Amino acid sequence: MTEKLDIDHLRQWIGRSQEATDIVTAQLVMGLRATLFQEIGEPVKGDIAPFTVHWCLAQPVFPMSMLGPDGHPTRGGFLPPVPLPRRMWAGGEIEFLQPLRVGDESTRTSRISDVTVKTGSTGALCFVSVEHTISSPRGTAIRERQDIVYREMTSAQAAAPKAPPPPPKALHRETHVSDPVLLFRYSALTFNGHRIHYDRDYVTKVEGYPGLIFHGPLQAAFIIELAAKLRGGKPPKKFTYRGLQPLFEGTEFSVNANEAAEGMELWTANAEGQPTMKGTAVW
Repeated sequence: MTEKLDIDHLRQWIGRSQEATDIVTAQLVMGLRATLFQEIGEPVKGDIAPFTVHWCLAQPVFPMSMLGPDGHPTRGGFLPPVPLPRRMWAGGEIEFLQPLRVGDESTRTSRISDVTVKTGSTGALCFVSVEHTISSPRGTAIRERQDIVYREMTSAQAAAPKAPPPPPKALHRETHVSDPVLLFRYSALTFNGHRIHYDRDYVTKVEGYPGLIFHGPLQAAFIIELAAKLRGGKPPKKFTYRGLQPLFEGTEFSVNANEAAEGMELWTANAEGQPTMKGTAVW
């Protein structure tokens, strides 16, 4: 049984901050390029890293004794102790000011900006928003807001879904296969112990999903890299995105883009073409 949500207690975490530093290494850049299906090359000091390399930097490290049953650290610490068992990355917004480069020492300053509770079709939802500023020796490189959602563990069978709308048509489209090795590699690069991405027994028998779940930030990374490629290697000044539904391993997925009045509309989609994450990029 889920512990009662005390929103007044959880909102006491608003304003809490922390700082962490790390170095953009050539090895990290090679690993992330490989995971994003890019040419690996031989990166040297000063080369531009993939635009979302900051998600691989200075990740929190906890002893095994402090991990919960889902592989995440037990509740509390910097993030508020939300008493809901399912945790996922819901979306966010990123401002790209300048790229991170191989050899950079990067500092991330993080702050809890909001904690809210809503009710959805699966029950209570708690959203925690975290603001990050990532800097390099040349100044601020990235400003970002991440939205994390916590929800209840439901055992009841979901109602039969409505027929999905026709999938959108894309002017630009790339396809890849989402296999367990891809998900494992990204979990390793981001030091993400969340078992929904690599433990099939856990994700199917405990959380009730049909298969391993594709990381939200990995979908966003593919979208951002496609947007930059379509603009001659220039990342958007601002990228806003949100998850729509889980994307599972074992099938083909696509990364899609259409031109828009003020930039570009982008999305990832499952094998049926239904969007799983949407994003808007402006330059």
